[in-house]
Amino acid sequence: MQLIKHWAVTLEDYAIDLAWSPDGTQLAAASADGPVTIFDTNDGAVQHPLPGHDDGTNCLAWRPDSLALATGGQDGLVKLWDPKAGQHTSSIKMDSAWIEHLAWRPHCDTWLAASAGRQLLAINPDGTERHKFDNSPKSISALAWHPQGSCVAVSYFGGVCLWDADDFVAQKEYPYNNGIQSLVWSPDGRWLVSGNQDPSVHLWIPEEEIELQMSGYEGKVKELSFDHHSHRLATGGSNECCLWDCSGAGPEGREPTMLPHESKICAVAFQNSHGLLASASQDGVVMVWSPERPKPLRATVKMPATATKICWSPDDQMLAIGSEQGIVYVLKCES
Repeated sequence: MQLIKHWAVTLEDYAIDLAWSPDGTQLAAASADGPVTIFDTNDGAVQHPLPGHDDGTNCLAWRPDSLALATGGQDGLVKLWDPKAGQHTSSIKMDSAWIEHLAWRPHCDTWLAASAGRQLLAINPDGTERHKFDNSPKSISALAWHPQGSCVAVSYFGGVCLWDADDFVAQKEYPYNNGIQSLVWSPDGRWLVSGNQDPSVHLWIPEEEIELQMSGYEGKVKELSFDHHSHRLATGGSNECCLWDCSGAGPEGREPTMLPHESKICAVAFQNSHGLLASASQDGVVMVWSPERPKPLRATVKMPATATKICWSPDDQMLAIGSEQGIVYVLKCES
C-alpha cells in the first residue's frame, strides 16, 4: 500500500483543527490565527475563505447533514456558517472568552454541544440557545457524544458527567481524581474511555458499572481512537502507539500490541468503516498500520512538520493531515 499526495495547501498559521464534511465533498481547516477555509476535496480548490474569529479560532464541527459548519474561537463566540454559500448565518456568545470544544449530536434532533471554561451550552441548528447546563466543577476538558446521541460525556478535573440529550439531566457521574485530557466512546456505545494527565487510560462500561485502569504510559494521554468494530483502542502517551483489545471482558490482563515510532505520538485515527490505523509522531512521521496482520506496518510518510490533526475521509480513501507549519496535506491510499 502507498500513500500518494493528492493535494496540499498552506494556511496562514498552524492548522488548529481539520474536519471532512460528512458527505465527503468538503474539507474545513481552521488556522490558529482565525481564518477558516473550506476546500473542495477533489482538487483542494478553495471553495470559501471564511473570516472565522478575530482573536483566533480554536475548533470546528460539521453538522451531521453537512449543511452547516460550526466554529468556536477566542472571542467567546460560536458561529454557524452555510458551507455551500460560504456565508455566516448566526452567532451566539458564551460566558467565557475561549470556546474549546464543539460537537453535534448524532442522528435525529441534532443540536450542538459547546463548551467554554466551566460552561456547557446546547445550541439549536439555527444558532439559538436550547439549554444552558449547570456549570461543571472545573473547566471542561473534553466532550464526546454517545454514538446513538442519547447523552454527551463531559470531562473536567475530578470526573466525567453524562448529560441526557433530551431532558438535560445528569444521567451518571464518574469521579476521577486527576485531570482528563481526552474522551472517546466506542462505536457500539459499550465503552467510554478517558486519556488522563496521571498518565493513564481509564475505561468505563456504563451499562455494567465496570471500570478499568490501564497505566504505565510515559506521559499524559491525549490521543484516543477506536476501530469501527469497537474491538481495538489505539492510544498515544509515548513513542509507541498502544493497541488494547477491548473485545469481550476488555483489556485488563491482556498484553497490548505496540506500534513503534521514533518520537512521541501526537495523533491517532482509525478509519471510519475499514481496518487501517494512522498514527503520527512529533518528528513528522505518519504511519499507516493493519493491526490484524503479523507485520502490521503498511506505509510510512515523512512530513516536514509535526502533525496537529489527522482524519480519514468518510469513504476512508483519503487521509488529511494538518501541520504546525500550516500546511494541509491530503493523501490517497493506493494498493
